[in-house]
Amino acid sequence: MITKIQALDLLHTHTQNQNLRRHMYAVGAVMKTLAVKLGGDPDIWEILGLLHDADWEETKDAPEKHTVKTLAWLNELGIAEGPLVHAFQSHNTKHTHLAELEGKMEWALETCDDLTGFIVAVTLVRPEKSLASVTVESVMKKWKTKEFAKTVDRGQIAQCEEKLGIPLNDFINLSLSAMQNIHEELGL
Repeated sequence: MITKIQALDLLHTHTQNQNLRRHMYAVGAVMKTLAVKLGGDPDIWEILGLLHDADWEETKDAPEKHTVKTLAWLNELGIAEGPLVHAFQSHNTKHTHLAELEGKMEWALETCDDLTGFIVAVTLVRPEKSLASVTVESVMKKWKTKEFAKTVDRGQIAQCEEKLGIPLNDFINLSLSAMQNIHEELGL
């Protein structure tokens, strides 16, 4: 098992971009909160969120290698199988074809990944640029504006209802609260 300290060490070793680090902190916080709600292991889910894009700076020009490098780093730590490994294999399945999404942990990552970025985008267009001022209603208002954060796959996020059994408004609220709890780490 990898510890959170080891995960953060990997993240900081391989990710220099502060905004990308903050994205992974946000996803880690949301994943930990989702684990509690869905009966998962909060430590493993948080580590998955913290490391899901750890190799992005090194693989962004070769999407078929995204997550494969992270799997190699985990292997060096003696982690070669188990739910965390399968989750990394399925995270970038569009390009790697290593594994299909299975189980709540993997679907949680799939659905919250883009949502954290969407919430940050909503925050940054607000005058105070503070997560404290963001509400579910303000997120939903921007959600309906297709030109806003148009690269965000709203359909991927909305799968929270079918795959996790969490209504979209509740999912946004849970994610927003998790991010607000670490607002200092996120610089928001």
